[in-house]
Amino acid sequence: MKIALAQLNPTVGDLTGNSQLILEATQRAVTVGADLVVFSELVVCGYPPKDLLLREGFAAACDIAVEKLAAAIPPGIGIILGHPTHWQVPSGRTANAASLLCDGKILATVHKMLLPNYDVFDERRYFRPADRVAPIEFKGVKIGLHICEDAWWGEPDTFHHTDPMSFPDPIAELAKGGAQVLINVSASPFEVNKTVRRDGILRRHSQRHKVPFLFVNEVGGNDDLVFDGHSVVFDAKGVKVARLKGFADDFTVIDLKQLPSPPHDVPMPVPAQLLDALILGLKDYMRKSGFTGCVLGLSGGVDSTLAAYIAAQACGASNVHGIMMPSRYSTGHSIDDSKALADRLGIDAQVVPIDTVHKAYELLPLAGDDLASAPAGLADQNLQARIRGAIVMIRSNHHGWLPLATGNKSELAVGYCTLYGDMAGGFAVLADLFKRDVYAICEYINETRECREVIPRNVITKAPSAELAPDQFDQDTLPPYPILDGILEGLIEREESVATLGKRFPIETVRWVAKKLDRNEYKRRQMPPGIKLSERAFGSGRRMPMAARFEIE
Repeated sequence: MKIALAQLNPTVGDLTGNSQLILEATQRAVTVGADLVVFSELVVCGYPPKDLLLREGFAAACDIAVEKLAAAIPPGIGIILGHPTHWQVPSGRTANAASLLCDGKILATVHKMLLPNYDVFDERRYFRPADRVAPIEFKGVKIGLHICEDAWWGEPDTFHHTDPMSFPDPIAELAKGGAQVLINVSASPFEVNKTVRRDGILRRHSQRHKVPFLFVNEVGGNDDLVFDGHSVVFDAKGVKVARLKGFADDFTVIDLKQLPSPPHDVPMPVPAQLLDALILGLKDYMRKSGFTGCVLGLSGGVDSTLAAYIAAQACGASNVHGIMMPSRYSTGHSIDDSKALADRLGIDAQVVPIDTVHKAYELLPLAGDDLASAPAGLADQNLQARIRGAIVMIRSNHHGWLPLATGNKSELAVGYCTLYGDMAGGFAVLADLFKRDVYAICEYINETRECREVIPRNVITKAPSAELAPDQFDQDTLPPYPILDGILEGLIEREESVATLGKRFPIETVRWVAKKLDRNEYKRRQMPPGIKLSERAFGSGRRMPMAARFEIE
């Protein structure tokens, strides 16, 4: 049997557009002589549809779309695709399903058994789990069709959907039922080095059950998630014999009777993974939300510099609009570095000094008194950030451009950011990047991706500063970023205690960071959406209380 793997980029809720993508890929599969083409999890409606699944008529519309696809595909070829369904489910419930279509009919439908309910996943909110799994047959081949998490049973690092002992291992059940090939349709979001972990899981299934394993993943950005693709095929010995592209639509055909030779599969360095995910995430957020242009403040610092580069790659340099907004405290190199970046990227950039507006606030009766009592104090510093945020929003409102916030995870974690100022925007490009990652990606851009100095060297080497007060530098307020990032990684991504981290870092510094992290949850609750890159990103996957008083040593 010749099986095509179609790695597509669906849009959530766009049943018509997604169906068209499916039909186009099916026609392509016909032209190359494939017997079967496999698509990803919930490809008909896009993943994750979230509370659209609760809207009256949504799942029924997906069922109708599947019936129309069955009638529209060319005769003789089969397709496997994911979709939500009311078929064969108790009244009022929905299942996360995958169906086999051929010759105008829906030949078989399977439901997902293991419903993830950790991190960004909330599938038990929407779906009813399958109570059994069994192979389906197509053209004389028994196919062990299953959906995403069903392949992750028993994995030690997943915060399980439910008690793992309350469900059987779906893969073992399919193998016991005589599956001759295992096919997993997936919507597996990107995290750094996720492909290594997934590949290990799939390889073990192939080796354990001695059958080939085909994995088809979604690609593209949907809200805060990026799906990296990287669909893959393992032979019955667990040898990788095919790999689709990362962060791009892709298509290939494999013959089960004559699997290809192992590809030359070179691991991507971490900065490359992060950069590709960021570009795809912003590109798809803009495209799927209807934005063609974006606007951001250019400070001459490393964060806005990287954000501008990502934006230029995502939507084209001519669609990126930078604003340089110097104040009385700005240094000359800030404007020089921003202009150098704009010239190298070919983006639009304008200088809009804020000192006149700043002085106008100082003349207001109430505000002027408060500002005069503490010149360059916290209120005055935040005022400058808010003036800049307002200018960015004016341009956004007038032109319909997406306003980009450029704060990084290190700053957002400890509240080194201004509500309605530098946090203002429609999308937070760097929200899941520690400062160290920002620098690493900038170095990677110059040294490897572009092989030239696109990011001005001075941006990378100069001491970071908000430039909101005389001779101000980040490290006057914050611990050195290597220490800060190490502590934050332990607190956020591993939920380590102060005592544990105090064995590796100065204990008073750890206490200070931990207190800042907890006290600034209210700020992060008001930040724009950003792109999830790590296991524990700020946003839907990390749910901390704002009004709480719990401190642990």
